[in-house]
Amino acid sequence: MATILITGAAGFIGSSVAQALLARGDRVVGIDNLNDYYDVTLKQARLARLTEQAGFTFHKLDVSDREGVLALAQKHPHLDGVIHLAAQAGVRYSLIDPYAYVTSNVMGQVVMLELARRLKGLKHFVYASSSSVYGGNTKTPFSVDDPVEKPVSLYAATKRTDELFAHTYAHLFAIPMTGLRFFTVYGPWGRPDMAAFLFTRAIIAGEPIKVFNRGEMWRDFTYIDDIVNGVLRALDRPATGTPPVRLYNLGNNKVEKLTDYIARIEQALQRKAIMQMEPMQPGEVPKTSADIEASRRDLGYE
Repeated sequence: MATILITGAAGFIGSSVAQALLARGDRVVGIDNLNDYYDVTLKQARLARLTEQAGFTFHKLDVSDREGVLALAQKHPHLDGVIHLAAQAGVRYSLIDPYAYVTSNVMGQVVMLELARRLKGLKHFVYASSSSVYGGNTKTPFSVDDPVEKPVSLYAATKRTDELFAHTYAHLFAIPMTGLRFFTVYGPWGRPDMAAFLFTRAIIAGEPIKVFNRGEMWRDFTYIDDIVNGVLRALDRPATGTPPVRLYNLGNNKVEKLTDYIARIEQALQRKAIMQMEPMQPGEVPKTSADIEASRRDLGYE
């Protein structure tokens, strides 16, 4: 039985990963700041499902809180793994409040890496990156071997910075580090600021939906259970080498066009969408597509 620390434990992916770890008999220490980027009652509801289970401990804590996070090394000195998922999410909001992204995503990463240095016997540090790091790359599918020096959003820049910090800590302190680049995760208990919920709510209400780049958008939508499976497979296979660091894509390997996505929602609701065609949003990219060959080879991910 392992003890795993999960940051962002009340989040969409974090709570789902915590459920899977508890189901297989691991102990989970969860932390989350329960911020109001979206409806806090959803985060509290996810958390309630976890706190009723044996083996789960929760601390309300911000990952950028140095003293609070580093104190966990005394409270939980025998952590086997860390899954760092807490972050300020959303590409568009990064244009409004860039400071929130630097605080949560960059300072938060450094604070968690400093915690990892203080934990004796830590086997693996797994953290969330994003498909957004591929920026304006036009070669698809995106491979972990592709250059990622040209982010097109502030969010993407913070996630690429996280990867660089992880590489440096792995080099300096020999802590096994694995970064996971998630591709458009969807499913039950998902974030209400994602397209599925925004579109569905608007169509039911008879309100127009904004269709960016006039519908010429493609996404590699990845179901939450597949993401959870990939996270656990990565956790159980600590990075090796000199330095012990790895990066993987966790995606569906199948691209869907935005207008087809909307058509599926229309079909399910038996209602037509009022589509308001808009130009490309700053910070967005027209297409994401995951090359998962390395994930298949090393993790058995599918």
